[in-house]
Amino acid sequence: MSMAADPRKLDMARSARDAEHLEGEWPLRDLPRLAEVDVSEGPAPRVHWSAQAELRPVLGGEGEIWLHLQAQAEVAMACQRCLAPVSTPVSVDRWIRFVTGEAQAEALDAESEDDVLALPRWLDLAELVEDELLLALPIVPRHETCPAPLPMPATPVEDEEGEARPNPFAVLAQLKSRS
Repeated sequence: MSMAADPRKLDMARSARDAEHLEGEWPLRDLPRLAEVDVSEGPAPRVHWSAQAELRPVLGGEGEIWLHLQAQAEVAMACQRCLAPVSTPVSVDRWIRFVTGEAQAEALDAESEDDVLALPRWLDLAELVEDELLLALPIVPRHETCPAPLPMPATPVEDEEGEARPNPFAVLAQLKSRS
């Protein structure tokens, strides 16, 4: 990483013009929204990232600013079956185009398959990495095979009065036999 470039306050126009390459790692706790998802109890996981800025020439116009962003992390999430921690590898490999304004970014993003963002004066690369990793997390994390069998009630579930609830299908069968 060059000494002039601060990944938390990156001048994208200059970085693209200089074809700057940045890389590094941050402890997961430095990305608070992503750290909130992590349920690990051991040492803080690390997020490895790299970013390559480039200015792509356009015939008869101003060059386009692009950023190739790659990031990887191992996040421990709660398994949705057994609630035990499940190690979840998360990675991002994305090209992002920067344009001059929210309206242009919104219009191009709607009609293009490329990721398009409005060019900020200063880009917080940590925030962008965190956003992209959050979007890459699985919606329902779970083990392939849970480490312990899931607890099952041995007796029928009782309601507040202490009576066993009737089987809903038995109730439907009674209604059907009446008609």
